[in-house]
Amino acid sequence: MSEYSDIHQRSIENPSEFWAEAAEHLVWERRWDRVLDDSNAPIYRWFTGGRLNTCYNAVDRHVANGRGEQAAIIYDSPITGTGRQITYRELQDQVALFAGALAGNGVGRGDRVILYMPMIPEAIVAVLACARIGAVHSVVFGGFAPNELATRIDDAKPKAIVSASCGIEPSRVIAYKPLLDNARNLSKHKPDCCIVFQRPQLQADLNEPGDLDWHDAMANAVPHDCVAVEATDPLYLLYTSGTTGQPKGIVRDNGGHAVALHWTMKNIYNVEPGEVYWAASDIGWVVGHSYIIYGPLLSGNTTVLYEGKPVGTPDAGAFWRVISEHKVTTMFTAPTAFRAIRQQDPEGDYIKKYDLSSMRALFLAGERCDPDTLHWAEEKLGVPVIDHWWQTETGWSIAANCLGIELAPVKAGSVGRAAPGWEVQALDDAGNDVAAGGIGAIACKLPLPPGTLPGLWNAEDRFRSSYLETFPGYYETGDAGYIDEDGYIFVMSRTDDVINVAGHRLSTGAIEEVLAAHDDVAECAVIGVADELKGQLPVGFLVLKAGVEHDEADIVADVVRMVRERVGPVAVFKKAVVVTCLPKTRSGKILRSTMRKIADGEPYTVPATIEDTGVLDNIEVALQSVGYAPCAT
Repeated sequence: MSEYSDIHQRSIENPSEFWAEAAEHLVWERRWDRVLDDSNAPIYRWFTGGRLNTCYNAVDRHVANGRGEQAAIIYDSPITGTGRQITYRELQDQVALFAGALAGNGVGRGDRVILYMPMIPEAIVAVLACARIGAVHSVVFGGFAPNELATRIDDAKPKAIVSASCGIEPSRVIAYKPLLDNARNLSKHKPDCCIVFQRPQLQADLNEPGDLDWHDAMANAVPHDCVAVEATDPLYLLYTSGTTGQPKGIVRDNGGHAVALHWTMKNIYNVEPGEVYWAASDIGWVVGHSYIIYGPLLSGNTTVLYEGKPVGTPDAGAFWRVISEHKVTTMFTAPTAFRAIRQQDPEGDYIKKYDLSSMRALFLAGERCDPDTLHWAEEKLGVPVIDHWWQTETGWSIAANCLGIELAPVKAGSVGRAAPGWEVQALDDAGNDVAAGGIGAIACKLPLPPGTLPGLWNAEDRFRSSYLETFPGYYETGDAGYIDEDGYIFVMSRTDDVINVAGHRLSTGAIEEVLAAHDDVAECAVIGVADELKGQLPVGFLVLKAGVEHDEADIVADVVRMVRERVGPVAVFKKAVVVTCLPKTRSGKILRSTMRKIADGEPYTVPATIEDTGVLDNIEVALQSVGYAPCAT
């Protein structure tokens, strides 16, 4: 039996013993009563009765153990041409002071705080300050539009909001405060205060009730100690798109999360305390939570906070410069980034300009990695390139090639084998195992390991119906694929209509709601079509109301603008087409799956339940008009 197989088997056969051993590496104010609490199965909890503080384990513990002068954060911003390093001791001081600022404004244990921040060190300070006082943070990606932010405000009901005056893109400065003010006006819940960090590129007007300047709040604050919380208390909420268009508040607890992420840094990513780890993501997404902030800091690593792009800031060598300058050992990013780099530098000439000798491995996740991209990265970098798979809900890898345990052979197109703690199966519609190589719904046997979602915010019924009811005894991932005879998992597609744009999961339903709001649109549908660079891109189909006199091109331009305003530029919604009708079953269900196959050039069978087969011909013509070639049935 291989070392991986032995460790994986132990984690499945005796999870309580396995994870108790992992938990011993952290500092607990009170040890747990039960490692795995199954008293409310199928909803399980980890380390019940235990008390700890995540911020203490991520910051203060390292200062106490002699790492105070080590860099905790390397901030690298080609967008602004600035950068700096923050040691663990400096981070401790800043976090304690901002925690005092929050507490001084009425924020306490269990209160929610929404963070609407760009990629600056103050964002990490704010996250850790919430954890320090037992408040629950909810980071909202700065690219989201006011109505999306307002929805999250009304669901989380935050005591405070922390923001910055602006976000900065290569070609523009985005004023955050007007977006934030608009969201506060739209929301029914009104936070008590809003603390804004003023960036030199743009100063915000702080003239709304409760507005506070970051520096003023810090100047009047008293440093705050760490507050021990229950292991099962929530650490953060992270909203993810649901198929209904109503976002789901994924809950992450304190104890299981800290144990799992600390364990992954060595066992999956094979990094040691003191080494530099870089996840090129955004703190608004789960990768940023887990592997820009918490994972590296819990492990005692130096984490890179990068405010830039893979290309254009200034060129296709941007990533290689960061690795070379900061001696990055392990990098984690999305395949989209490497497709963009490869598109501009197919021969890898920029790679040759930098010393990448510190780099030991590249990890990819966020969307399916095509074999061509993986092989290109392997060839050009000369290090293991590991595609691994996880979700916002899981918080860390369901499947991976665990470098800290053993480097297994890489199979292009596969996300590796189930990580320790995970028992993954492909199931048919009846919940039976599919034979090796057969396509099925990928599901994970309960209980899930520590660090995964214990539920949805104030929505237990939705949690059960979304994840636990389709396959009793399993967590439904919503992904489809197959598992080969060696246990390698191949994730092929989503089983719902959530699309993946450059690693960002977006609901087609949310986009459809915007299209349907146009005065001239009677009916609409949105599908995700394959895109070589972004993974998927949304395309809209519009059925206009009878008697509409406006030009179709003007209507298309209107809905593109509306999606940008209401969902945000992250949707990359640029193409819509007017059609006479949509293909439907006799019961009225729109055949989105068939439409996607037509757009992607895949063979398809005309469904027996289709209402009018001639409509598919019109869809083919419409897709041709926006640059997608139809396929033959």
